[in-house]
Amino acid sequence: MKHLFTIPLALMVAVPAMADMSGETYSRWVDDKGETRLPENYRTTWTHLGSWVVADEKAPGKGFHDVYTQPEAAAYYRQHGRFPDGAVLVKEIRTLQTGFKTTGPAQWAGENAVWFVMIKDDKRRFKNHPHWAEGWGWAMYEASNPALNTSKSFTETCQSCHIPARATDWVFVEGYPTLKP
Repeated sequence: MKHLFTIPLALMVAVPAMADMSGETYSRWVDDKGETRLPENYRTTWTHLGSWVVADEKAPGKGFHDVYTQPEAAAYYRQHGRFPDGAVLVKEIRTLQTGFKTTGPAQWAGENAVWFVMIKDDKRRFKNHPHWAEGWGWAMYEASNPALNTSKSFTETCQSCHIPARATDWVFVEGYPTLKP
């Protein structure tokens, strides 16, 4: 009889922790002025949401796109249909390699070129910061210096590409099968 009460209590404690990821996120990857850092080890410890290939030579996002988030953010999205405060999305864009393989013509990801980072901000913590808008923090890091956010601002660097995803909280969720229940 004792075990029947232990499991539900453990579940009740775990669910609220998933709903608020902001403590860890804002202490690890955002400083008190709203400047962000590119998370480390996301590829090996976070959940892969999905991949995109932009093959058009003229497209600004040409390359192989992989998108990652924390495992608890993906679980929360599957349950609630939205990202929790403090969720971090990392989109890594790598060069697009092409060639012939035994299966025929193929395309695959090459070297890292750029990373885009979005940090969910339900509390609108940095209202006058140019990289914080529409409920997210926005950043871009280039392979030549992954420690430097080279985005000019949300409106100059990020907004135009994300306008088509405005109805889904600025995230292209249709390309992320991991988010589907």
